[in-house]
Amino acid sequence: MTFRELQSRHLPFEADAGNASRAAIGLIVLQSDETLEVEFRSLSGLEGVAFYHSRIPSAHDVTPQTLQSMHEELPRAAGLLPDAQPMDVIAYCCTSGTAVIGPDNVAAAVQSKHPSAKVTNPMSAVLAACAHLGVKRPALVSPYTRSVSRTLQDNLEAAGLEIAALGSFEQEEEAVVARISQASLQEAICQIGASDDVDAVFASCTNLRSFDVIEACEAALNKPVITSNQALAWHILQCAGLPTKDVGPGRLFNG
Repeated sequence: MTFRELQSRHLPFEADAGNASRAAIGLIVLQSDETLEVEFRSLSGLEGVAFYHSRIPSAHDVTPQTLQSMHEELPRAAGLLPDAQPMDVIAYCCTSGTAVIGPDNVAAAVQSKHPSAKVTNPMSAVLAACAHLGVKRPALVSPYTRSVSRTLQDNLEAAGLEIAALGSFEQEEEAVVARISQASLQEAICQIGASDDVDAVFASCTNLRSFDVIEACEAALNKPVITSNQALAWHILQCAGLPTKDVGPGRLFNG
């Protein structure tokens, strides 16, 4: 077969601000996470806001030791995010990992590669959400084993909250957490949040499928329901100086 050699034409073009005309957001997502990206895709009204994803190696089992091991991987994962323009906000997307590593250590690791980016995580986001909603005595729904749940509780109480009730699915495997049914999560939230001593419910873990049950739980309890993915999405937009009204589910976005 014979091919004709064509002369290439130099085509003119104009450049614009690209996909991130309003904000460039970096997400460092756990290798084992099957939920966060799906739920973030349901956010609305984010024209000009670009989400760039990097994965960080993570173990199949959630223990304090495996969570701590992500600390040294954070700079490499952050370094894989695009750098053609500065990132506005970068989020390390692991609640329990942040509780073990510490928010300041997370921020330092990420900013070693993106020094101008604001850094957030689900723990910092939940605390900001509680302050925004006036929550003082949340109940905690955790998918984790006792040692990891206790670390979460300690972090939240050290920040000034009083955990009024605690319930856990007692799971160590991430693959199991990602498959806890939304009906089971809804039942757990409504059960643990029913006490008058509780003024809100926090369902922890970015791998829990929560977006579709938040508003039903809030209607049943007449209390705010906060989840890791919901709070993180809200706080990312807050950090980027973007509006949050009606972007996601629940009182946090719509109250």
